Amino acid sequence: MTEPSHLTAVRESYDTVAADYARRVKEPAALDPVSRAMLAAFADLVRPPHPGPVADLGCGPGKVTAHLAALGVPAFGVDVSPRMIELARAAYPELRFSVGSMTALDITGGELGGILAYYATHHTPPQWLPTVFSEFHRTLAPGGRLMLAGHVGDGERLRPTHAYGDHPVSYASYLLPPDRIAELLHRAGLVVTTRVVQEPEGGTKRQVGTFLAYKPG
Repeated sequence: MTEPSHLTAVRESYDTVAADYARRVKEPAALDPVSRAMLAAFADLVRPPHPGPVADLGCGPGKVTAHLAALGVPAFGVDVSPRMIELARAAYPELRFSVGSMTALDITGGELGGILAYYATHHTPPQWLPTVFSEFHRTLAPGGRLMLAGHVGDGERLRPTHAYGDHPVSYASYLLPPDRIAELLHRAGLVVTTRVVQEPEGGTKRQVGTFLAYKPG
């Protein structure tokens, strides 16, 4: 089966920028107070005795995966970039990391107690989001929780040519309205319980949307 072109672009781009990305991306403890609070709230929802492991999808170099683990969450990481996974394994050898795609997760149906997609879905073309969100629904256990966070907008499509240390990249970013993201999650069978939209401040240029949802059952 031929890989979707956007996955190839994301893999090759993040393999290229991985080392600089890992140096430049903030530690979770250095995030703004609202982002830290949302991660803490998600950890409260998915840590034991809530059943099932928690997948950090699009984990990059593993910093947020390790943050969840430090909060008592049985977390593991998945990323489409092999180089990112190498960095994550080197930095956090006690945790589990694997290469994989959100469009076809190598995870048993109903296995997960939670999914974190933290700034991880914005490179997915809108027509592929139903596939990704259906995978979230398939792999979550009944009652399993999702936290999705990332930049939102009015449907902009961004095509940077260089990023993270001025390395060449070929991915695109799609900034969808929060209502559209919530609608797509609903269509995938997930119930959105919380939606937070942060306005740009402190040097940031774009809105950030954070969604908490669960799989009924």
